[in-house]
Amino acid sequence: MKIGFDNDKYLHMQSEHIKERIDRFGDKLYLEFGGKLYDDYHASRVLPGFMPDSKLRMLLQLKEQAEIVIAISAGAIASNKMRGDLGITYDEDALRLIDVFRSFGLYVGSVAITQYTGETAADEFRRRLDDLGIPSYVLYKIDGYPSNIEHIVSDDGYGKNDYIETTRPLVVVTAPGPGSGKMATCLSQLYHEHKRGISAGYAKFETFPVWNLPLKHPVNIAYEAATADLNDVNMIDPFHLEAYGETTINYNRDVEIYPVLKAMFERIYGHCDYMSPTDMGVNMVGNCICDDEVCQEAGKAEVIRRYYTELCNIKTGKGSKEALYKIELLMKQAGISPSDRKVATFAMDVEQQTHAPAVAVELDNGTIIDGKTSDLLGPSAAVLLNVLKELAGIPHETMLISPEALQPITQLKKDYLGSKNPRLHSDEVLVALSISANSDANAKAALEQLPNLKGLDVHSSVMLSSIDEKIFKKLGMYLTCEPKTQVL
Repeated sequence: MKIGFDNDKYLHMQSEHIKERIDRFGDKLYLEFGGKLYDDYHASRVLPGFMPDSKLRMLLQLKEQAEIVIAISAGAIASNKMRGDLGITYDEDALRLIDVFRSFGLYVGSVAITQYTGETAADEFRRRLDDLGIPSYVLYKIDGYPSNIEHIVSDDGYGKNDYIETTRPLVVVTAPGPGSGKMATCLSQLYHEHKRGISAGYAKFETFPVWNLPLKHPVNIAYEAATADLNDVNMIDPFHLEAYGETTINYNRDVEIYPVLKAMFERIYGHCDYMSPTDMGVNMVGNCICDDEVCQEAGKAEVIRRYYTELCNIKTGKGSKEALYKIELLMKQAGISPSDRKVATFAMDVEQQTHAPAVAVELDNGTIIDGKTSDLLGPSAAVLLNVLKELAGIPHETMLISPEALQPITQLKKDYLGSKNPRLHSDEVLVALSISANSDANAKAALEQLPNLKGLDVHSSVMLSSIDEKIFKKLGMYLTCEPKTQVL
């Protein structure tokens, strides 16, 4: 994989700037973490070289000073909102994140249930947290938020919220996904801390859009595509331009909310330390790009992937035409189209030739390997075997798993497990390959190539089963599908 981002430089610069921001305030800093704290796969796709756990590794350098508060909205709990990249609900992801953070020695102080209006599902989740020994607090939905500042910054607004007990100078507020109420949690805490005579500050760790990249840089456009369902729009920060004469990039929600935040700070403290929404941020990503051309290409590829993802979301009832139209507009701005995804075009050509579902994978050198549907293998399983052979330098005609070994598995599926599809899925063929590796040198050599699949683009001519989809994600491959249901 071509590298466009210096991850080590990022870890150093980001942690140093956070330390500086802590020193700037008195007793406590509330740091809102935008995006994914632990597994930021979007960042790793558009900034090749960025590790998905970079933010976590950076935070580990501050772990003696930091505690984590996880925010989740009551509405997300009640609606079973899903994390699309992991396929789990926000409440399950909150519990997963707690386990992940604790496994690294980070202190998770509590969970904040935000925008609460009496949701029964949120009450049940709180009972579950209580059973697990995890403190939780409630922040209510406030009438007139965010415009009625006099009401919000009062005992009837933020004052009605629970005061979240924290013990460390750096409080990191993170969440399973956007719209979870992280900023409201921070501001509510500032209000309560001020009433208790505690000097506290606020800063925002928001990776995207990258403030010191051009407005129409593909990395920033890719962020808009990723948040098309939220209708976020990148824009020049007018407050920063006015205050410093410097052009920086932010997005509409932060720009729109800044006058409100400024007024809230002035009401709480009598002044505001920040002259612009960009001022609030702590983001060194733009300073750590080491190959801009690589990142530009990665950003363009991500926009096209988002396009295919939204097509499939619409097919399954989870997407919207408005989001699709937004991504189509972004593709025009970036000067790209779906046909630029060569692996997709290749997969569709194979399907047209074979009249059956096909899957294709593009290697780092531009070579495209296909997987066809057969009596024994589904196209996902076939393409994995073919790619592993290619990477291992094994002739294509070499059999890694004998048909005699595969047939009993298909018989088991069809005759005993009642499966309508006797063909092997990708997980089943990998298990069979690992068994063959004990006695076959070629199978062993192919199996050892699995780590080299990470970061490769893959496209299916039909929407895959959840099993195959999860395998590609676990392997770190970048999957897209045509919005068509597979007919068995």
